[in-house]
Amino acid sequence: MYRNIVNQLVEWKKSKERKPLVVLGARQVGKTYSLLDFGKQHYKHVAYINCDNNEQAKNLFVQDYNIERILFAIAAITGVPVVPGETLIILDEIQELQRGLASLKYFCENAPEHHVCVAGSLLGITLRHGESFPVGKIDVIRMFPMTFTEFLIARGKNLMAEALQKKDWYILTSLHLTLVQMLREYYLVGGMPEVVKTYLKSNDPKAVRKVQNKILLAYRNDIAKHTTDEESKRIGIVWNSMPSQLSKENKKFIYGVAKKGGRAKEFEVAIQWLIDAGLIIKVGKASNPTIPMKVYEDLSAFKLYLLDVGLLGAMAEIDPALLILPNDMKEGKGMFTENFVCTHLAPSIEQSIFYYSKENSPLEIDFLIQQGANIVPIEVKSEENLKSKSLSAFLQQHENMHGIRFSMSPYREQERMTNVPLYGAGVYFVKD
Repeated sequence: MYRNIVNQLVEWKKSKERKPLVVLGARQVGKTYSLLDFGKQHYKHVAYINCDNNEQAKNLFVQDYNIERILFAIAAITGVPVVPGETLIILDEIQELQRGLASLKYFCENAPEHHVCVAGSLLGITLRHGESFPVGKIDVIRMFPMTFTEFLIARGKNLMAEALQKKDWYILTSLHLTLVQMLREYYLVGGMPEVVKTYLKSNDPKAVRKVQNKILLAYRNDIAKHTTDEESKRIGIVWNSMPSQLSKENKKFIYGVAKKGGRAKEFEVAIQWLIDAGLIIKVGKASNPTIPMKVYEDLSAFKLYLLDVGLLGAMAEIDPALLILPNDMKEGKGMFTENFVCTHLAPSIEQSIFYYSKENSPLEIDFLIQQGANIVPIEVKSEENLKSKSLSAFLQQHENMHGIRFSMSPYREQERMTNVPLYGAGVYFVKD
């Protein structure tokens, strides 16, 4: 299946400043498939090693960092010639190899002519807590589940996807009803590649949920396998509370929702583990909507969103029909819509995502992002309601800003705000 990451991989290959590439992302978002497909399309040879429980590879870096010896060993293990510029070396689950990550420094310094990619389901955690390697010796790409645009391409809706990527709102408006229905399908299926494949093959919501639950189980097993019993318990409490946290009208993370009497000190490490594993996205609170927002981040308040809207539906045990068909589901709609927008903002912008709220006031802006020298306030509506009380009030207080409202209505320009259909969330801020 087509993945947008291929464009970044091609740029990496062409770069004169190319360094060993680390692909970060949660388990089963498609890292291995994308790297193998990229290698097949753009290289003469692909030398692939899965380092997890691989007897042949387990001592690859233990003896020393002699790159000539290591390259010879990779060729011997894979049976593939390792030729500079012609062979893509892929070391999957490299965090399972002793001194594997540290070896990237020596690939960078002593063999820059070789093209090396590494990936792993828990690499983000390993980078923070395990072996370290010098900053500046690697390139990094973060990978997410399939976007709505990638989902359309997988569904064979290439012309729709092309119009979306070009932001051709005139054509998109004529296709609006179809795109809304496709979006409702995406709410159910989400962007995990195996789930999308199952949906395309079976067109069966029960089969979709079965695969989603299998992925969720794999995540729970990862938590148990790579943490202590006490850490695993705390991570599990935070993880299991996600649907309850997001179903609240105020999506701010509340420790007491995770556990009665819960406190920040008890769960800070657990939350960071889930962030590093790529399983949740943290949206901080900006105490002052002023550039640079990072300086004004209120570290005591934040929201957490799940990496994939389809997995959120499975965790919340929402009946598939409630996601696919228009209905009167109330808080669930807001939960899915905000989560969808967040997971599509994250891959398309380079800065952190924030939200804004005022003490003792109903005013809250769902998301704030920084675009160059501008701050963009974003409001999210689950249906066609175009009344934006909070956004309108916020814009009255900040006359230099232009707001964005994502909703189920077609594209339209209004005074000081633009209504963008929800299906455009993943492309609207992408630079042309």
